[in-house]
Amino acid sequence: MANTLTDHVSARGLRAPRFSLRQREAIEAWLFVSPTVVGFMLFFLGPLVAVVYFSLTEWNLLTQQSTFVGVENYVDALSRNPDFWHVLRNSFVFALGLVPLNMSLALMLALALSRPFRGVVFFRTIFFAPVVTSAVAWAIVWKFLLQGEAGAVNQLLAMVGIDGPNWLREPDWAMVAVIVTRVIKMVGLNMILYIAALQAIPRDYEAAARLEGASSWQIFRMVIWPLLAPTTLVIFVITMIGSFKVFDHIYLMTGGGPENGTLVLAFYIYEQGFKFFNVGYASALAMIMFVIVLALTVVQMILRRRDMQ
Repeated sequence: MANTLTDHVSARGLRAPRFSLRQREAIEAWLFVSPTVVGFMLFFLGPLVAVVYFSLTEWNLLTQQSTFVGVENYVDALSRNPDFWHVLRNSFVFALGLVPLNMSLALMLALALSRPFRGVVFFRTIFFAPVVTSAVAWAIVWKFLLQGEAGAVNQLLAMVGIDGPNWLREPDWAMVAVIVTRVIKMVGLNMILYIAALQAIPRDYEAAARLEGASSWQIFRMVIWPLLAPTTLVIFVITMIGSFKVFDHIYLMTGGGPENGTLVLAFYIYEQGFKFFNVGYASALAMIMFVIVLALTVVQMILRRRDMQ
């Protein structure tokens, strides 16, 4: 009986494993990455393929009738619809106003708050707080603050003798007001990224430059700024993409007005898809916006890489 049991255990111990070590490691690796892969397929690749297909159709969301029209939506947007070019111009104006203002202000704040001093944590918190504030609440509050004569902003300007405009009702000022309020909300994020980059620069570089007699401006221009180039590229790409995707700010503060003066591409896509139910045309506009943002990002990366070399 004892010999039979020993033989049975020995037989089980000598049984070859079902999977080799390499196969088990491969299975474990796929199990670890599978949530990310499934999420990528469901929430990015799948919708992207669907948008590409919808952009080639004339699909009315209300009637649920879909007709394959090829590139007709793209031709209509680029050559027959003057509103598209007006909206595209507004998007570039918004980006060109927001990106330099946001990045320059974030860099100045980071330079001022990167060194330890009494109260530095308080000031960092103050400037970062709008980033985590609800975008809806932020836009609604600023909408009230910028109301004509009753708004708090114009009342403060009146105290110093300045007659402020009706910010959100005048076409020349509405875009400015939207850009500035957006910058105030998001500048804290870029400030934190710049602070992290500044604190990673060894102090020895600055000390050596000072021993050579370099001024503070020369140290920034010749030492700090080149070392901030990778971070600046990341911040530029993030801010540029965010400026083209802005929607909630426009929707809540101006609704695209006045006189379509703040109607940007993301909001125009929303209107075409969910207000006029032209899903096919809205999908084509979304793909055009995707190509524009991708092209701007690639060009910027090539230019920055050339500068770094």
